[in-house]
Amino acid sequence: MGIFSFVVYPENPHSRVINKAVEILKNDGVVIYPTDTNYGLGASICSKKGIEKIYQIKKISTNKLLSFICSDLKNLAQYAHISNHAYKIMKRCVPGPYTFILPATKIVPKLLHQKRRTVGIRIPDSPLCREIVNLLGEPVVSTSVPDGADGFFTDPQEIINNMENDVDMVLDAGVINSDPSTIVDLSQDTPQIIRKGAGDTSLIY
Repeated sequence: MGIFSFVVYPENPHSRVINKAVEILKNDGVVIYPTDTNYGLGASICSKKGIEKIYQIKKISTNKLLSFICSDLKNLAQYAHISNHAYKIMKRCVPGPYTFILPATKIVPKLLHQKRRTVGIRIPDSPLCREIVNLLGEPVVSTSVPDGADGFFTDPQEIINNMENDVDMVLDAGVINSDPSTIVDLSQDTPQIIRKGAGDTSLIY
């Protein structure tokens, strides 16, 4: 069977498409979907097979930190230790194009952080992403789709042509030309910007 490809409208996604994506994620599948920065490669945080497949697709070591998407700030304490100061910063920034590095709790699968004690967390400004997480009932591991002229694919047709044997579904929102997320390390007392991306860094301090 070929790859599932559906046209989506990120601000108002059709429930049938969302339900199909969630079904695939629940069955150890890998889905490509639009975020508020670029196209993401995702698997359920509870799917060891899905996460391993992402590492294979990206051709990266399992020592590399992968982030995951949550729908809001409510349940983050399950996955990360968040100081009051860090929480206030995140509350100013989310939903938005930021990845926050935080100390991991024991519930986070070891495959995600290996010997590291931190995890990367995103709450994107994307109703589609947040609805997928809500219906799945658990965070979605997320990383940018690799390769392409700028280091990651921006055109869903290119993604389908190059990755149809690697992933189970592509949610097509057209060409996305955007910066990657701003990465902010909140694991220490003082915030540190690791990568300047699409987010407004004035909100960090």
